[in-house]
Order: sequence, then structure tokens, then C-alpha cells
Amino acid sequence: MQNEMMHRPVVKKELVDYMRTKQKPLSGKIGELEREANQRGVPVIPHETVVFLQFLLGQLQPQEILEIGAAIGFSSSLMSQYVGEKGHVTTIDRYDVMIKEAKENYARLGLEDKVTLLEGQAQEILPTLTGPYDFIFMDSAKSKYIEFLPECLRLLKKGGVLMVDDIFQGGTILDPVEAIPRKNRAIHRKLNAFLDVVTEHPQLTSTLVPLGDGVLLITKDEEEIHL
Repeated sequence: MQNEMMHRPVVKKELVDYMRTKQKPLSGKIGELEREANQRGVPVIPHETVVFLQFLLGQLQPQEILEIGAAIGFSSSLMSQYVGEKGHVTTIDRYDVMIKEAKENYARLGLEDKVTLLEGQAQEILPTLTGPYDFIFMDSAKSKYIEFLPECLRLLKKGGVLMVDDIFQGGTILDPVEAIPRKNRAIHRKLNAFLDVVTEHPQLTSTLVPLGDGVLLITKDEEEIHL
């Protein structure tokens, strides 16, 4: 459950330390959950991404959110605070240990009616969803991003935002594939292919943000996107 990439940020260490320690901390039980996860080295979004996500969702005011990769339920719990009384968060995960802890955390935070956790493989679950979603947060297996993209764009409403986390692979994304350890080369190739598709597509608007291990924001300019 250790998150190696949290310790390989893509900006200077002093700036990362500043963003992680000087920006407003989370309060209450969600703040306790974040601190516990960081102490344990559990893979949750770093605090600079937390603060960015709070700001972004505060502006977007989404009603329906989809997350791919629940982990221990931290980010879905955080996002549930921004969907209003009638809004909802749907999240997906396939790992039993994560699912168990996420459910415990939803109960701990009183979010069992606000967050729905779908158990299983995202590639099997995504085609069964109808959407539309105002906001989609993808933070799962990096090699699957390019495979999940068509379904995410189908489910995302026009003008909605798809946020993709950990896009820079510890800052190695632009390194030649020969310099990448063999066990990571498939991820490297697929992430680069994903970036090429998203940044060059004429019906998509995207921007890269150097938070944590890199964040990609995407909106679709047409109702139907042809990849």
C-alpha cells in the first residue's frame, strides 16, 4: 500500500514541502483520515492536490462525480463535501483490502448514503454506467488510463472535467524508454500514448499541472468524442 510516487515529486523539494505544510489543513474526521494515511504511507493524494481539488470543485460545484480508484476512500470522501445535498459520488475499486478499509472510512465519516463503492474491474463496470458525470477523477492503474479514456469521455458531460492523477511517473515520463526499468516500460509507453491522444485531440481541451506526480485536466468540447 506504500505510495512510492509521493516521494518523487516533479518540482523542487522546498516548494513541495511548502505546499504540503503551509496550505490550510483539513479539519475534522477527514483531516484525521488524511494524517493517518500519510503516517502509514497509504496511497492517497498529497496535500497540494487536496487543496487544488478543493478549490476546483468549489468552482465547478458538481452534482455527480465518478472516481476510478477508491483506495481507502479518502479522495471520494473529500469530493463528497462538494456535491451538495442532492449530489452523489460513485467510486470503483477492485482490491479487497482497499474496499474493506474504504467502507470502514465511509461509515466513520457518515458518508454511506453519499458515496457508492462499486466493487470489481473498472473495464467491466464503466460500460454499465450511464452518467452523465460533471466531474471524473481517475487515479488507478496508470497503464489502464488509455483504455479507460473512451468510457470516461462517454460518461463525462460536455463541459465537465476529467482529472487524471499521477501522470508524470515520478518525473520520468519524458525519459527514453531504454532508461526506464523493464518492469515499468509498458506503463511508460501507455502513459505517453495517453498524453499524446489527449493533448493533440481537436475535440478536447487539456492542461497539465505539476502537482504531486502530475495532474492532467481534460474537458470535452463536443458531446460525442471520436478517438
